[in-house]
Amino acid sequence: MIDEAQMRLLALCSLRVEGKSVDWSLLARCAMKGHLDSLCEGFVPEESAAARKALPILRQALKEHPLSDRFARVEDELEQAERVGAGLVTVLEPSYPENLRSVADMPPFLFYRGNLDHEADARSVAVVGTRAATELGLSRARRVARELSEAGYTISSGLARGVDTEAHRTALHFDRRTVAVIGTGITKCYPKENFELAEEIAERGVIFSQFWPTRAPGRDTFPRRNHVTSGISVGSVVIEASGTSGAKMQARVAAEQGRHVLLLQSLVERQPWASKMVEAQRAASVADIERMLEILSSPVAVDQAVAPEQLLFDAE
Repeated sequence: MIDEAQMRLLALCSLRVEGKSVDWSLLARCAMKGHLDSLCEGFVPEESAAARKALPILRQALKEHPLSDRFARVEDELEQAERVGAGLVTVLEPSYPENLRSVADMPPFLFYRGNLDHEADARSVAVVGTRAATELGLSRARRVARELSEAGYTISSGLARGVDTEAHRTALHFDRRTVAVIGTGITKCYPKENFELAEEIAERGVIFSQFWPTRAPGRDTFPRRNHVTSGISVGSVVIEASGTSGAKMQARVAAEQGRHVLLLQSLVERQPWASKMVEAQRAASVADIERMLEILSSPVAVDQAVAPEQLLFDAE
C-alpha cells in the first residue's frame, strides 16, 4: 500500500498531453521541497526553462482529466510491482537514496527489489564499462570491484553485459553489497542471461528502477539509467569504454553532477575522449587503489551549472 502523497506524485508522473509528459525531474525537485500540493493545483514553483516548458503541459493535462483519473493507471503498475515483490520509495520519504537528492535530474520515484540500506548506499561507487569488454578489461573490473568492496564501498553498476556483470559478481563473491540500477521496469530483466544474477542481487543487495514497473527496455531507457547510476554514487570508475560506449556518457554525466570521475590509466592512454576529460580536469587518471581511495575520500560538490533550479518560494 502507498499513501495519498505517493499516489498523487505518481499520478502527476503519469500525466500526458499529446504524447508529452511533465519533466519528471522537475516534479521530483518541487515535491522534495514540499510543493506537491502546488503541483497538483497546476502551479510549478520553480523559475527555470524546464518549469516554463512544463507549466502548459501540466495545466492542460489537469484541465482535461482530474488527477484522480490517473489513479487506476498507477494502481495497475503498483499491482505488477507487488507481483515480483518490489517496493517503492519516492523523494517524499527519508529512505530515498541520499546521493540522488543532490542532483538536478533525480527521478521522483524508484521501484526496488531487495533491501534498502541508506548508510551503505551513500558510499556507493559505480564500476562501469563496455559490454564488449576484453579479458583484460574484465580482470581489471574484478580487481577494482574487489578492492573497493574491501575498502568499505558499495559497488553500483547497471547489470549490463561485460564490465557491469563482473563488478556485480565480484562484490557478491566476496559477500559485499552491490546495487544494480536497471534500464527497464522492475518486472523486467535485461539482458535475460543475467536473470539469476539479478535474483542474487535482490536477495543480498538491491535493484533500483526509475521507470514504471512494466516498462520494456528502449533506446532512451539506458541513457536515463546512467544518470541514476552516477547520481546514486559518490563516484564512477570507468574500466574500459570506447568513444561510443554508454560508460563514456556516464563519465560525462557524473562530471556534470559533480561526482568523482576515475578513469583507469590504461583507458586514458588508449581513448582520446578519456585523455581529454583528464586534461580538462573533469576526471582523474588512476592506476592503483590507493589513488582511487584518496580521490573518493574527498567530498563531492554538485556543479553549480547543474544544481537544482531556484524555487520561487520555500516550503513552510
